[in-house]
Formats: sequence, C-alpha cells, structure tokens
Amino acid sequence: MMRKKRRSSVDISKDAMPTEMSMSKKSRTTGRQAKAVAKEDTSNDSVFGQFIRQSGVILKQGSTANEIAVDQVVFQKRLQQQLKKSPRYPGVLQEFITGLESHIEDPERFRNCLLPCVPCLADGDSSSFQESLLRMLLGIEMLQVTQPFAGEDGLNIPHVIVNQLKWLDRVKDTGKLMQLVSVAPVEIQRDIITSLPEILEDSQHSDIARELNVLLQENTQLTVPILDALSSLNLSSTLLTEVRASVMATLSAVQLEDLPVVVKFILHSISSSDALEVVCELRGKLELELCVLPPVLQASQSRVKNKGLTGSSQDSVALVLDSIKSAVRFQKTISEAWLKVALCVSTCCRFKAVDLLVLFILHSTNANHSRRGAEKVLKVKVRAGQIQEALLQRTFRGHSQVRQQCYFPSILALAQTLLRCPDPCMVAFGGHMYRHSFTAFDSYCQQEVVGSLVTHVCSGVGGEVDVALELLCGLVTEKPAEMALYAVFVKGVLDYMDNLTPQQIRRLFHLLSSMAFRQHHPASHIQDDMHIVIRKQLSSTVLKYKRIGIIGAVRVVGSMGVTALLELVRSCSDSSSEAAALYYDELSNLVSRKPGGLWSGRSLAVTLCCPLLCPSSFPFPVCAMYNLDEEDSQVGIAINLLPLLSDDLEHKGAQLATSLISNVFSEPVRVSPLCLAPFFRLLRLCEVQQRHGDLEEIDALLGCPLILTDMDVVNKSESLSRPEREFLCGLLFYTINWFREVVNAFCGQKDPEMKMKVVTRLQNITYLQSILEQILAATPGYSPPLANFDGESTEGTALSTSTVAPKKGKKGVQALKLGGIQLMSKWHHIPARKDKETSKPAVSLVSYRPFFRELDMEVLGVLQCGLLSRSVLDSELHSKEVQLGPAELVFLLEDMWRKLEFKLTVSPAKRAPFLKVKRSVGFSHLQQTSPVDLASRCVLLLPTLCTHLENCHNHFQVNTHKHASRIAVHQLLSSAYQLLLQVLHTIFSWSPWVYPSSSSPWLGEEATTLHTGSRLVRRALKQVLSFIEDQCRCVTAPPPPPLATLARAFLCQEWVTTSGDREKGPKHNETLQTLLSIYLEHTDDVLKAVEEIAGEGIPELLNAAKDASSRTWPTLNRLTFLVFYKGMMGELEKAVRKIPPGRHSDSTEVKSEKLLTWNMAVRDFHILVNLVKVFDNRSVLNVCLKYGRLFLESFLKLGMPLLDFSFKKHKEDVQSLLKTFQLSTRQLHHLCGHSKIRQDTTLTNHVPALKKSLEQFVYRVKAMLTLNHCQEAFWLGNLKNRDLKGQEILSQQSQGSDDEEEEGSLMPDEHSEDEVLAIINF
Repeated sequence: MMRKKRRSSVDISKDAMPTEMSMSKKSRTTGRQAKAVAKEDTSNDSVFGQFIRQSGVILKQGSTANEIAVDQVVFQKRLQQQLKKSPRYPGVLQEFITGLESHIEDPERFRNCLLPCVPCLADGDSSSFQESLLRMLLGIEMLQVTQPFAGEDGLNIPHVIVNQLKWLDRVKDTGKLMQLVSVAPVEIQRDIITSLPEILEDSQHSDIARELNVLLQENTQLTVPILDALSSLNLSSTLLTEVRASVMATLSAVQLEDLPVVVKFILHSISSSDALEVVCELRGKLELELCVLPPVLQASQSRVKNKGLTGSSQDSVALVLDSIKSAVRFQKTISEAWLKVALCVSTCCRFKAVDLLVLFILHSTNANHSRRGAEKVLKVKVRAGQIQEALLQRTFRGHSQVRQQCYFPSILALAQTLLRCPDPCMVAFGGHMYRHSFTAFDSYCQQEVVGSLVTHVCSGVGGEVDVALELLCGLVTEKPAEMALYAVFVKGVLDYMDNLTPQQIRRLFHLLSSMAFRQHHPASHIQDDMHIVIRKQLSSTVLKYKRIGIIGAVRVVGSMGVTALLELVRSCSDSSSEAAALYYDELSNLVSRKPGGLWSGRSLAVTLCCPLLCPSSFPFPVCAMYNLDEEDSQVGIAINLLPLLSDDLEHKGAQLATSLISNVFSEPVRVSPLCLAPFFRLLRLCEVQQRHGDLEEIDALLGCPLILTDMDVVNKSESLSRPEREFLCGLLFYTINWFREVVNAFCGQKDPEMKMKVVTRLQNITYLQSILEQILAATPGYSPPLANFDGESTEGTALSTSTVAPKKGKKGVQALKLGGIQLMSKWHHIPARKDKETSKPAVSLVSYRPFFRELDMEVLGVLQCGLLSRSVLDSELHSKEVQLGPAELVFLLEDMWRKLEFKLTVSPAKRAPFLKVKRSVGFSHLQQTSPVDLASRCVLLLPTLCTHLENCHNHFQVNTHKHASRIAVHQLLSSAYQLLLQVLHTIFSWSPWVYPSSSSPWLGEEATTLHTGSRLVRRALKQVLSFIEDQCRCVTAPPPPPLATLARAFLCQEWVTTSGDREKGPKHNETLQTLLSIYLEHTDDVLKAVEEIAGEGIPELLNAAKDASSRTWPTLNRLTFLVFYKGMMGELEKAVRKIPPGRHSDSTEVKSEKLLTWNMAVRDFHILVNLVKVFDNRSVLNVCLKYGRLFLESFLKLGMPLLDFSFKKHKEDVQSLLKTFQLSTRQLHHLCGHSKIRQDTTLTNHVPALKKSLEQFVYRVKAMLTLNHCQEAFWLGNLKNRDLKGQEILSQQSQGSDDEEEEGSLMPDEHSEDEVLAIINF
C-alpha cells in the first residue's frame, strides 16, 4: 500500500516544469553526490511518454533515476483521469502498455523504472520518499488487468528472473532472497520460495528452513510453497521434528485446499521411531467429516463445478486420501502405524470416518500384510461394536464420489469377506456395506453390488444365501426403480435353485414377483421366464422339483392377485399326497400373510364325520378316544383317523377315502392322512380371515373325539408284528400332529371353556408322546410320516434308535410319562397306566422333532394360563381343577427355548463343515417372521416366566424330602427350572435390546417395538436379579466375597442324582469347572486357595478308597481330578501374570511382599507339578506341559527382575525360591523325556517350547548371579534324561558319564543328548 508523506500545494503544469534540476543533494538511490546534470529523455513521444510527462514524472536518460514533480498519489490520479478521458478509451490502455514495453526494452531505462523516483518540488524539499515508476503504475487498478511483465508469448518476467538464480555454482548471500520474500507480492513470493531448494547450497538449508518455519506461522497463504520447499531441503532429524510439530500445530486452521499438501509433508517426514506417535496425532486432528457438505449442498456444488466456476471439497478430500495412500503404500512403517492406531481406538465415539477410510486404503494396496491387517482390524472393531452402521452411512454419503472412484473394489471385497464370516454381527455389518454402497454410489457400483449378492445366493452356503436374499429384498423395497434395472441378474438365480432350501426358494420368488408384477415397472419382462420355470417344475414327476413349482406358483399368485394359476397347481398336486399337503401349507402361508385377498370370499367346509363302524379289516379294534364334549350331544362328529390310515396303507391312495373334503367347486377329492393337519390349518386361517378371528363354526373340532384304538395295546407291543407296530407308530404321529394343529388353531381364544380344552389337548400330547417313546423303542428303523411340507426336507435326518431305561435316561423322559398320567387321568377316556410300565425302555423324541407339526408363536401365550375351574364347564365337577402341569410347562418352555435359540442366538454353534445339520427343520413358519416379532412376544411373557421361576423354586424349598412318588415331579420341575433360566438368558442377551441399530438393516416401525421391549426387559431383569439376590441370602450368610463363598459351598458338598447316585459325566465336569473358575477368580487370595486344594484335598483323595472322594472337597474324586488340576494350573498361571514386575525404585516393603508372593506361587507350582508322578494319564500330562511353560515364561518375565534387585537384601528367600523352582524344572525335564519315549504327538508338541524356556531359565539365573557378583555360586552339570518313574532313558544315555550330575566348566558337546543342569551353591 502506498504511503503519503506530503501533498504538493502547487499544481505544476507541463509548461512550468523545469527541464533541468539541481542534483546538489545526495541521491536516495546512489547515495553519492551527482557530478553532472542528467538530461531529460525526450525521445519517447508515444502515448506512454506523453501521459507520464503530463502527470508529473520526468523520464531521464542514462543511469539517472526518474524524477517526480508531484506527490505519487497526485501522479496516479492524474494518469488515471487522462486514460479515462481519452477518446480512444479503453483501447488507449493497450497503447499505453505498448509504449511502456518499448521504453523498458533498454536496460538503463528498465533499471530507472525499477528504482525509486527522485522528488523535485518547487520549494526544494526533496526529503519525502517516492515509489518506483513501475510500482506506481501497478497501483492503478486499470493497468493491473494487463500484466506488463508478460508479453504476447506469456513470458513471466519475474519468474524468468528467479530462474536465473537456480543451480549457480555459489550463492554468497541468501539473506536478500528472504528480504525480497518479505516485501514482494504473493505470486512472486511463491515463485521465490518454490525455487529455494534449487538456489540454496546444502549448508544453507537449515537456516532457511528455520526462517520458512517462522514465515509459515505468520502467513498461511504461503503454506503450499513453504511445505514444497521444506520437503526438498536436506534437514536434520531434530530440525525436521521441530518443523513437523509446527506444521501439525497449524493443521486445524489450514485451508481445505492446502490440506493435502500438509498431510503429505507430515507423512513423508516420518521416521520409523516416531511413526506411531505422529500418525496418532495426525489422526486426532483430521476431521474429514467436517470437510464435506451435506448431500443437498453437494448437489448444488457439483452443478456449479460443472459450469467451471469452482472446485469441490470432494476433490480436496480425495487428494488427502491419495496422500495417505501413497505414504502407506511405499512406507511399511506408516501402514503398520495406522493399523496399530486404529486397533487401539477403544470406544465407539472415538472411531471416526478417517479410520474407516484408511482401512479401505490399506486394503486397496497390493501389500498382503496391509490387506490382512485391514481385514483383521475391521473384524475386531465390528465384533466389539465400535463401528456402527451410522458411521458407515456418514462415511459413504459424505465421500461417495471418492469411495466409488478409488476404493470401491476394496469395499466390495471386504463386504464379501464379512458376509462369509460365521459371526452374525460381522454378517450384519457386511450387509450394511452392501446396502449403503448401492444407495450411495453410481449405477456401475450398483450393478457390481447386485452381481456380488447374486453370487452369494448361488453359492449354496446357507448363511450367505439367507443374508443375500434378505438384502436383495430390502433393496427392492427401498429402491425399486434402481433394482428393476438389474432384474435380469436376479433372474439368473432360477438356474441354481437345486442348492436352495424351500424357505430360500420362497424368498427368491417373493423377490422376483415384487420386481416383475409392479405396475408400469421396467422389470416386467421377466414374467414370462418365471411362468415358464414354474410350469416346468409343476409338470415334473420328481417331488423336489414339484415342491419348487408349488412354492413359486403360490408366491406369484400372491403378487399378481389372481387365482388362475391355482387351478394348475391343484391339478398337478392331486397325484401326490405330499404335494397336496405342501399346496395347503403354502396357501395357509399366503392367507396369513395377505389378509383380505381373493380367497377371503371363498368358503371351505370340511366333513370329518363318519359312522362309528369297525370293519374287520382294521388291524386294531377302533374306538372313540379323547372326547372333550358332552357325551349326550346330538351332533356327534369324530376324526376318522384310524380307518383313514388303514385305507391309505392298504390301497396306497387308489380308492376314495371315507372322509371327503368339499372345496368351492364341490368336487370330491381323496384325502390322505398326511393332508389332514395342513388342510385344517388352511380351513382355520380362512375362517379367521372371514369372521375376524371367530372360530365358532369349527370349534367342535377342538373337543371332538378321534377314531383310534385302545392304547393298552402298547403293553403288548412285544407280541405285535412289525407292520402292526409301524401302523401303531404312524397312528400316534398323526394323532399328535392333529392335536398340535388344533392347539395352534384355538390357543388364542378368550373363552374359558376353549382355554380349558386347549390345556387338555396339551396334556393329551405329552401323554401320547410318552407312549410313542415306548413303541418306537420296540420298532427300530421306523421312518415316521412327514409333517412339515413347507420347510426343509427331512430326508437324511438321523433318527435315534438307542433305547434308554427310564431310571438312567435324560431328565424329564420318565417324568413326561408320569406327569402325563397324573394330569390326564382326570379326564375320561384316558386309562391310567400300570406301575410295571415304568420299567419299559424308551427312545428320546429329540431326533423325531422334524416329524411333528410346528407350533405357532401364539401357543406360547398358553403359559399365561393359571388355574381354570372345571365348574365353568360342568356344575357337577365344580371341585375339580385343571392347570398347566409340570409336563405341559416343560413342553411349552422347551419349544419356546428352541424358537429363541433358532431366531435370537448371537453366535452360531460351531459344527464340523462336513456335518450338514438342518437346524431349520420344523421352523418354517418361524423363518417367515422377524426376530423383533418373536422377541416382542416373548418380552410380554416375561412376568409370567418370572412367576413360573418363583413357583419352581418354592416347590424345591417346600418339598425337600426324596419320596419315590415325587421323583417324577422333581425331575420335571428341575427341567422347567433350567429351561426358564435358559429362556431368560437368551432373551436378556439379545443384542438389539442394547444396540437397536445393529439388528437389521430395515427395522422401520419395529424400532418403536424395540424401544418398548427394552423397557420391559430392564424391568424383568431387575425382578430376576432381585429374586436371585433373595435366594442367595437365604442359602448363605453374607460373606465378604459372596460369589466366591457361594461357589466354594457348592464345591464342598456332594452332588447326587434323584436316585442317590453320585453325579458324573461331561455335563457335570463342565459345571464343576465353571464353579471352580468362579471360586478361584473371585476369592481374596488365589495362591492360598490353590494351596488349600492341592495341599489338603488331593492328599485326602490319595489316602481314600478308589471310588471315594476328598473329605474336605467332596466334589474332588479320581474322575474329577483332571477338572480340578486344569482349573488350578490355569488360575495359578493367570495369578502370576497379574503380579507387578519388580522395579529398582520399589521400597523394601514392596520388594519383600512381592518376593513372598512369588515364594507362595512357586510352592503351589511345585506341588502341582509333582502330582504327575501319581496321576500320569495323558490329559494330566498335557495340562502340566502347557501351563508349566506358561508359568515358566511369566517367572522369567516378571519374577527374575525382582530377584535381581532383592538378592542382596533377601538372600535366603531368593535361595529357597530358586531351589524349590529348580526341583519343578527338573520334573518338567523328566516329563519332556517321558513324552519323547511315549512318542505321543499331543505331548511332544509342547516339548520344544518348554525346553527353550528351561534353557532360558538357566542362563537367566546365571545373569542374575553375575549382576550381584556371586557368579561362583553357579556351575553346570549334565542332567540325564529320565522318565516319570525316575528311571534313566538308556537310548539317550551319555557315553562318558555314569553319574547323574558331573561337575564341569564347559557346556556339553552339541551332539550330546544330555541336558544341562544348573547347580546353585550358596
């Protein structure tokens, strides 16, 4: 900016201007007296010369500076007025610039124009300072438009001048360059600073770097050139650290356009020693989320950018990420530092978008360690819940253009990896990556996402297929128009349906139907292909493909809204009872899923009545069983089950059955017993839709009898032929499935009479199951009839054929029978069983679950049933009551727990890959509901479950005597108690109660349900915790550590079964190990507790009889010794790892306390190691080798430094510790030799690492003695290999030694098999 010292009071005109001026005073430029008067330059008669002279500046010839007769402000004002008033304006500006260029072509004139003008005023005062002519011309704005420094060829004169200074042999003084930088314009400053590395000598780099560092803090406009210059200078590590710290301090205030250069300089100035610290600080200051605009503003910014008016913040962010990518790609230390920093982020709120972006960058590099490291960190953070969907959404939406251009392949690869993981939380996060990639990126990326999801579906892996189909369905719902463009990709899955389950096929056709049958939808071209596939599958004679056609056709009907295709499905399914049953089940699913459809106006009636005739052709005498209605009822109906089954087996469906079903077309069709339950389900759902839940028209089917045979025939099963036994098994399966479907239908009725009948049908089910167990035991190899047709096939299901005596069977098996007798005998037509039946063997029905009809979620509401008085039904029996008994409670709780485990389990069970366990068999209806729906229903039952829990506990508190008649009830309530705790644990541990956003990509209205359910869960959890605390206070007195005392109390009491035998088996050992771990983890002194068990309990066990146990610890016997041994060794190793390491700065008391702790630990370790002499089985030896090495490593790391500092003051304690520990190491050495001679790979795998640690111990002790100037107490000897019995291993006997220990000063020969023994002689 120009400075004005004094304004002239006289306006000197052109005629009054002197032609010669006295130069008596010193020139401001030359600093010396003028020897001659310079002449005026009158040769320049151009526009430039005329206007300059008229404005008050006199151009001089030679080396004399130009003169100015007026103040520089007046000069600039006059010249500006002349240019504007010229008739040739604005063309006169170019003429003026041309005259200036021609004038400065002469070097002397150019020099004069660069020098300050000499004032020449009328009063003779020339003391005021004036600028040069060129600087005054630059002060006129209209002359700045056309740069006088650039010619027509675009040559920049200052840049050319600076270039002349580059690569000189010697630069004498660089101070003038920095002075020029301080006064020059910004553009010239940038040119000079950028050229400094090419101008300076190496010796001048440090001084200039310090000046540039100061300039960087003063002027942020020069950030980019200064950092470019600093990057090219040769600086010392100390100076570079100082400069980097200054740059890091200004990182938060730097301009977004300069941020990439700053990040690049910081990363390229990192050394291997400070990489972790610098990267951690850089990550903390990088806030890329603040560098991007919201999506709406980004759209407007992109429109402006397309017009060429401005850049985008996305470009700057992309350059920043490119800087990081180049650094991690070519510097391994930086990539490792980024991985460590990302892994050390501990909380979810601290994990930022830059962390996620850097993981994508690391994965995109070609280095394998970076890719593996990025995958590992991402999995760890996702598993820990530190990367949530919200962060992923912000990252993708805020940096979509950057991500899809550079790192989309890495994002897609990571999503594929996560989707294939067995951990559900990783699978969910992989789904979020797919979904947000589709919604945030362009069409190319969307096509790749759909193609990858289709690949997952075609893989045939159950978990991948389910998640991929769910994601595709969600994308169709959320982005239907975009997904319609890729319908041809999804249609390709139709060629891979052989590897899909029925539920997956159902979802696939639902997906395709949603895309194909939308009005005015661009994906309607796939309709014909779907129809062709469906008709082809329906016409197949193979049941597997016919099943696919039925499922697809019903799904298409549900999307089209027309029923024409149903006629084809019905005609194709008439020839097969399995296909007809599946058709009814699929229609049932459609009716329940789409209420108010075309089928709601239809009526289906069933006539299941038949005269009570007993033809002689039946294998068993028939009778009406399980009638719950009044016997004198005039309208008598019965389910004709036994005649129907007999006819089906005899004629194989060739003749018309006696029971007829009339559909809307009034066409008689043959009914197979397989179709009985599916058709009733369809009938019930249609009635529910038509009559808004009222089942009055068909309520007679709940209490009507069944045409069966007397169940006393089970007692004569040994005298029956195999076909007769198989017939009886099939009859029981059909009966149970009918009752299960009846319970599904009427469980939601509010009428007390209906509730009573539902509970009674549950009692019928439990009773019939106990009978079925016995008849299955007498019929090995029997294959039951199918019951679930719309789920996975039950082919290949492993059926249990082993029989178990009731007294040795699983808990609840015998109780189910006796409980069913007790409760069912209150009703007529249910004969009581004899006592001798209890001794019959039975088969567990666990493996037969796929052959029972699935219970709906609504059945769980029966748990809320309390006492219902029979007086409501019959005034004559008002004193009798029927309640939900123990057997029914166990039945419902087991079904509830299986549903929760299937739908809400967090971590899947680990199974061998070659074992194809079909977990979804029997859950076809449950698979069509969301986990939130099941959880919300179960949450409403939490008060009821807590009430049942208290009732079970109260029963055990009151009934403490073991009467034989009460054993069955005890077993049932014990099973109910366990099931209740498992159900509550599964409900409470469901992650969406804590993290609602991590449950499903599309929650929608279910978020409100989750919020409400969370409050109920918290309330129930408080109730359960209060109940547990009350019971704990009742059991034991309040101890200092309650948990440890309670666990000890369980360990110190004998565990027996209901029959009085001692508990044993894997389950018992697992429970015992858990209790022992709890006791040792929560006790006040772990070392003392281990010494108590090993020093008292085990000697008592050794002195006791073979089958006896320890007197102090009754749970410790020879069968559970391994459990105790492994638990003590593991907890001892954990305890010593928690001992603080010894430090030289510790006080004497602290050192003594630590030394005492190590003495106790070594003594416990010595006791445990010596136990292998008595208990020498393989498992005990394996535990000793494993934890012995870990204990030795912990002692070397934490104990030996303490001995270094404590040796002089506590010589005797250290001596005792080392001698005791040396005995343990010698026993470990013998154990290594024993493992070698046994040639057991399980044991020998631990030997190399253990021997290495033993050798390190020898040399570490020698180093400790040397440090304390006591090396003469240490000497070496040869230790021969011996087995556990102490006998020498002859095959490894040393050639030149007969004694076990031989004094020597040298190490044995390297080829010798003898080990080295350290002898410490204090």
